Amino acid sequence: MITIWWGVLGLLLGGYFALAGYDYGVGMLLPTLARDELGRRRVLGAIGPFFLANEVWLIAAVGVLFGAFPHLEGRVFAGAYVLVVLLLLGLVTFTAAVQLRSRHPEGGRRGWSFGITAGALVTAVSWGLFLGNLVHGLPLDTQGRPVDDLLALFNPYAVLWGIGFVALFCLQGLVFLMVRGPAEIAGRVRRLARSFTAPVGAFLAVATIWGAFSDASWAALAVAGISFAAYLTVLFGLNRPRLALPAVMLLAATPALLVGVIRFPVVLSSTVGYQLTVDQAATDPHTATLLGWFAAPTLVVLIVVQWLTWRAHRGPVDRKSLLHF
Repeated sequence: MITIWWGVLGLLLGGYFALAGYDYGVGMLLPTLARDELGRRRVLGAIGPFFLANEVWLIAAVGVLFGAFPHLEGRVFAGAYVLVVLLLLGLVTFTAAVQLRSRHPEGGRRGWSFGITAGALVTAVSWGLFLGNLVHGLPLDTQGRPVDDLLALFNPYAVLWGIGFVALFCLQGLVFLMVRGPAEIAGRVRRLARSFTAPVGAFLAVATIWGAFSDASWAALAVAGISFAAYLTVLFGLNRPRLALPAVMLLAATPALLVGVIRFPVVLSSTVGYQLTVDQAATDPHTATLLGWFAAPTLVVLIVVQWLTWRAHRGPVDRKSLLHF
């Protein structure tokens, strides 16, 4: 039962990165993609129908983490509290700026546009640093208590992940705009997408080779293989955006999956040998069973609503499209 819950947590986090990653990519590239107000509104209009639904996956994942793995969330947040705070600041800034930017038609929007770009950038870097540290090992002592060394969270391997996530989300946002973006920016989007394929490929190669020395499991190697297959599909499929889009979404989901399986059943480790297994991190079986009665139908509703939203808004933004932001 606990292994199933671990899989559910991985599904929710993977779904979050697969869907919300292009939100952050579009946000980071907003000043480059459009230079006038109408152009910016159309770019944001591409993500508009999906924006809040994409964030729900993260809320659901946090709920599963708190409910099914209460001993894990305490260790993780204690060991990486600086990154968690940065992540929350980025998420709040990005989400608020997107929704408040066009609230007043005659109001100034330059500050909100900056908030969108800065919030998306901080969010992407923070997620990369956070997951990179989970692979590398959090700065915890042998008893699982946080070590008073903030610089340890910014080790070279985690910084590589932070930079890599920026490139990955930007590529994801550009491929998304190749499908949903306005026609007038199609050429610019295609050129930018090609320029981001090399940094993403370098991130995958270096992170995989570097991480191969961390006792990676066979499941982790399988996830790495899936990520490279998805990357190659994107690389050679940019002329077919509707093929490249699901591939880049799968590519964005693989880092979360990798973290979950790299040392399973160990789900948390430190740089000095501390380890927490999935059984030690989990709640008692009775609580896990009770949560299942609520989680199963909720997950079904979440997937169905997401699919219906995609189906209703699968076409590109044009002059007649409703601009949510």
